[in-house]
Amino acid sequence: MAFTRATGKHRRPSRMQRSTARAAGVAALATTGVIGTVAAPAAFAAEPSVEQTGLTPVVTMNDTAAQQIDAQALAQQHAADEAAAKQKAEEAARKRAAELAERAKEAAEKAREAKERAAREAERKRLNSFVPPISGSYVSTSYKASSGLWSSGSHTGVDFHAASGTSVHAVGAGTVVEAGWGGSYGNQVVIKMNDGTYTQYGHLSSIGVSVGQQVTPGQQIALSGATGNVTGPHLHFEARTSPEYGSDIDPVAYLRSHGVSV
Repeated sequence: MAFTRATGKHRRPSRMQRSTARAAGVAALATTGVIGTVAAPAAFAAEPSVEQTGLTPVVTMNDTAAQQIDAQALAQQHAADEAAAKQKAEEAARKRAAELAERAKEAAEKAREAKERAAREAERKRLNSFVPPISGSYVSTSYKASSGLWSSGSHTGVDFHAASGTSVHAVGAGTVVEAGWGGSYGNQVVIKMNDGTYTQYGHLSSIGVSVGQQVTPGQQIALSGATGNVTGPHLHFEARTSPEYGSDIDPVAYLRSHGVSV
């Protein structure tokens, strides 16, 4: 005689079905951290294991646990993004600071070079400039004036009015080639100018330079006087093409060609 099981919605699940459902629930709780180490009830010890039943339990997760995990993952990602952004900003700031420092260094170097160029240019202009041999004076005897006072019969330079002891200046930059007694010129100084011409300063009361010395425009080289063949104190000034007597050129035209108002 065959037995049949009554069917219907109130049928109780089998032992195996109940065991599988309980195992799935426990696994889910363990995974989400909802439960810790809890002693298994006696009922669980009596249930057959997976090896005994051959069934694999399915682990499920409720919505609250999933949301917690998602929120934690988002927070971690946000923190990582913020750290990366901060590092990037710091690197950009360091790079910008290095660029600014390099630009400042280049600007300072350019400013220094410009200052040096300006100083060199100013010095070049100063050395190439010319000044009168006597400050605030005037020509008392002109070039080529005729008189028996000169052996050549005419004046080979110009005389600047000056009392004895007046400061005499080099009219430009050059090198002293003569400094001492010059016969009828009395005490004299002859300078080879940087442009290759020569200037002579005569009848000096004292000399303040020596042969081979470099002089600059406006530098005091002597004091005016009345030594040599003179009738009174003054400065005799000549411009020459060589250091020798007889190579004279118009000293007024010479000074004016170098920007000196005479």
